[in-house]
Amino acid sequence: MTPLLTTHGLSRDFGGLKAVDSVDFSLMPGEIRAIIGPNGAGKTTFVSLVCGRILPSAGRIVFDGRDITDMPAHKRVRLGIAYTFQITSVFARLSAYDNVALAFQRAQSGRSVHDGVMEALDRTGLADRAKETAGAMAYGHQRLLEVAMGLALKPRLLILDEPTQGLSDGEIAGFIALVREIGRDATVLLIEHNMHVVMELAQRITVMEAGRILAEGAPQEIRDNVAVQEAYLGGTVEAAS
Repeated sequence: MTPLLTTHGLSRDFGGLKAVDSVDFSLMPGEIRAIIGPNGAGKTTFVSLVCGRILPSAGRIVFDGRDITDMPAHKRVRLGIAYTFQITSVFARLSAYDNVALAFQRAQSGRSVHDGVMEALDRTGLADRAKETAGAMAYGHQRLLEVAMGLALKPRLLILDEPTQGLSDGEIAGFIALVREIGRDATVLLIEHNMHVVMELAQRITVMEAGRILAEGAPQEIRDNVAVQEAYLGGTVEAAS
């Protein structure tokens, strides 16, 4: 099977700092992949390069066989790459419905806007909050709204950056179920600090440290990896859960 996404020698420098340092990465269609690592490891910079928010200093990005290295972010959205931010980026003065409608319209779908919006809100458990102003919603619900906005784009690749931040335990359980459902139709790339979420969801895990890939493997392989434990997990995976 051909990878949906690959990066080759991908790098991004900020002054003298190598935030992402010659990363070779491959993601298969239909995979749920987690990226973990300590603060400053380069995780958010890496996915920002993939979605086009920033451009690389060196290297290439290939999506579905197409070189998208220099492609603007809005064109990557049309190819099927959707990204939810580490910090919520909802339009605070608009309703939940209108936030999702704006995203849906970017997808240039032939479906009814109303049907598409309500489907995305329903999948994230927010259908009964459609008329609520986004800025008045609890932070956790804003995070879910952003996921709904991503779903409205009908993505082939959905990138989630710290999506469970601010969610209650019950909401996290619902989120895990939601991502499993999303994974039936799309590929998911997830940055997450909650190790319970990572171990529950990820089929493979990529560990970053200092802008490079330290290790990759199935959850149990990462759990047992001594280098990962020393670099990130404080001795055991459980210590970070």
